Amino acid sequence: MRDSRPQLLDVLFDDAASADQSPLRIVQQRAEALLKLNRAVRGLLPSQLHPWCRVANYRQGVLVLETANASWMMRLRYEQPALLSALRSQILPSLSSIDIRINPSLMAKADALVQNAAKTATDSADTTKMRHLSQQSADELRGLASRSPERLRKALERLAALAGESANPTSRDK
Repeated sequence: MRDSRPQLLDVLFDDAASADQSPLRIVQQRAEALLKLNRAVRGLLPSQLHPWCRVANYRQGVLVLETANASWMMRLRYEQPALLSALRSQILPSLSSIDIRINPSLMAKADALVQNAAKTATDSADTTKMRHLSQQSADELRGLASRSPERLRKALERLAALAGESANPTSRDK
């Protein structure tokens, strides 16, 4: 009876390596080669294209690149001749052409990455920029509150109470 305990994938690949050219080993080598090629292509492309473009495949001398939408595809086409010559001279001398295809699922992934990066940048900017309410502004708010209806008066008085303190731009629930 076989040992039915779970095994690491590395063990399976090592066992497959002893069988010389097993299908599992071929898939692993192909995936590693495409990852290396993807890193090389990203190094040659402008940084604006990085989240919106990736290597999909390389077969019979044709490099297949995926991009998020038609506008990024157009931008990538402007870079295509320089990319083709750089890849031929540095990595793939047998490269004959580059095929660019649109993959809409890449748009969702890249958009999420860009939004997370923007949110992180905004959060760090929010923590460094604090707004201050001067005492003069607080006095003006109190004067305005005395002539305002009840609900507005309470809100203005709460705002005037913040005079001299630093107010976080996102904390509005006091």
